[in-house]
Amino acid sequence: MSMPTDSPPAAPRLQQTNLVEQVADYLTEAIIARHFAPGVRLSEVQLSRDLGVSRAPVREAARLLESRGLLISRPRKGFFVRELNGDDLADVFDLRLCYERHAFELLAVRFDEAAHAQLSQQVETMCELAKGSDDGRKIEADLRFHRLVFDMAGNRRLLKAFDDLSHELRLCMALNERTHAEPGRIAANHWPLIEALASGKAQRCREAVDYHIGVARDYVIQGLGGASGTERPMSGAGATSEEGRC
Repeated sequence: MSMPTDSPPAAPRLQQTNLVEQVADYLTEAIIARHFAPGVRLSEVQLSRDLGVSRAPVREAARLLESRGLLISRPRKGFFVRELNGDDLADVFDLRLCYERHAFELLAVRFDEAAHAQLSQQVETMCELAKGSDDGRKIEADLRFHRLVFDMAGNRRLLKAFDDLSHELRLCMALNERTHAEPGRIAANHWPLIEALASGKAQRCREAVDYHIGVARDYVIQGLGGASGTERPMSGAGATSEEGRC
C-alpha cells in the first residue's frame, strides 16, 4: 500500500536525549492525524532521514508503538500502521467500559467541589478546542478528562490500566467521524458525566458511563461497517439539558 497523499507533520528538531520517546511521540501524532493511514508501511530509512537520526531509534520507537497497539510488524517486511476491524474496536470499548464504570463509582463517593471544578474546567477546554480544526488536540483533551476521573478515583493500578489502553483508544477515537462533524456535541456530552458524579449515586454513574461510551463505540464500529453493538437512542442517562452547554 502506498503512502497517503497528505504529507506528515513537519519533522521536529530532536534532542539527543530520549530519542526513542521523541520519535514515538512524532509517529503517534502522525498516525492519529492519519498522515500515515491504516495499513501503510513505515519506511525506517525515510523516517530516519526526515528526523535526522539513525535507524536505531526509529526501529526502537516502532517496537514501542507495536507494544502499544498502534503498529504491527511483519517478518522481513517491516512495520505497518495497525488496521482495526469491528471486533478489535468492540474489544477495546468493552474493556474501557469495565474500567470506567469502576472509576466513576469510586470517584462518586469522594466527589467534592475541587473535583467538580477541575472536571468542569476540562470540559470548558474541550468546548473551546471544538471550535478549531485540530482533531489531535480534541482527542487528547477528551482523554485527559477521562484520565482525570481515573486519577481522582484513587486506584493507581486502575489508572495504569487506563493509560495502557489509551494508546489504542486514540486510534479508536480518530476513527470516529463525529470528531470532525460534531466536535461541540462530543465535548458537551461530558457534562452529564459530571452530573452523575455529583449525584453520588453509583447506579446513575453506571448508566451515564454506559450511555457515553456505548454511543461512541457504536458510531465508530458502524462507521467501519461492523456488526458489533447496537445504536442507542439519544435519550436516557446521557441525554440531559447539559448537552448543549458548549
